[in-house]
Amino acid sequence: MTMLKDRLSYLPFELSILEGASVPEKSYNALRNQYESLLFLDLARQYPGDRVLGITDVDLFAEPLNFVFGQAEISGKAAVISLSRLKGKKKIYYSRTVKEAVHELGHTFGLRHCDEETCVMHFSNCLAETDLKGEKYCASCDKDLRRKGFS
Repeated sequence: MTMLKDRLSYLPFELSILEGASVPEKSYNALRNQYESLLFLDLARQYPGDRVLGITDVDLFAEPLNFVFGQAEISGKAAVISLSRLKGKKKIYYSRTVKEAVHELGHTFGLRHCDEETCVMHFSNCLAETDLKGEKYCASCDKDLRRKGFS
């Protein structure tokens, strides 16, 4: 996804984006008709790079949530996002994809969810909340990133 790589080029690390990687065996839950996101993180962790972002079209879940737009290792290297629920017109779809990627990669920096509704690190439980967010970190999260050695 060239658009995503270009939009994330400002981030201070080597980013590997995994598109079209095989869906991890045993990740499918027939009762939910969804895929367990933790197994996608296990797969992403195996690839080289400072940070690895897996991108999938399948619908992800992480207990106890009904679904997740993505998941990441806190202060780790692996993150995954699902495009399955981000659909919309091209411009909105791209914006949602960037927001979820930046959000999950923020977790790999050690960032937690932010109370600021417009910060990309704010937790999104629905697309309306994703659409309210910006594509960048708020001043507080940006300060936290700099304190951790990222800028």
